[in-house]
Amino acid sequence: MRWTRRPRTKPLGDFAPELVRLTDDVLFGEVWASEGLSQRDRSLITVAALVALYRADQLAFHLPKALEDGVTMDELVEAITHIAFYAGWPNAMSAITQLKNIVEGVDAS
Repeated sequence: MRWTRRPRTKPLGDFAPELVRLTDDVLFGEVWASEGLSQRDRSLITVAALVALYRADQLAFHLPKALEDGVTMDELVEAITHIAFYAGWPNAMSAITQLKNIVEGVDAS
């Protein structure tokens, strides 16, 4: 699956073109395209890291991407619940709230 720039990254292209190019070409074009892991597994790992690091702004992109990549809602709930014991309850509660809003179609912006 080839990465296509999402509407959220387009405005950054004018402000930080090199960062967006690296995101598109290196991160998603090479790292995410590598055959060592499936897109599904990469999404689950990325969500776990973002929850653990309390990167809620990035979860807004990566939770829907994980769902698109085949990670189920139940798997995300289970992963976030598991992470709560290792990375902190507030991190997990914030992430689960974002996931709930995404699944229910609530605009969190």
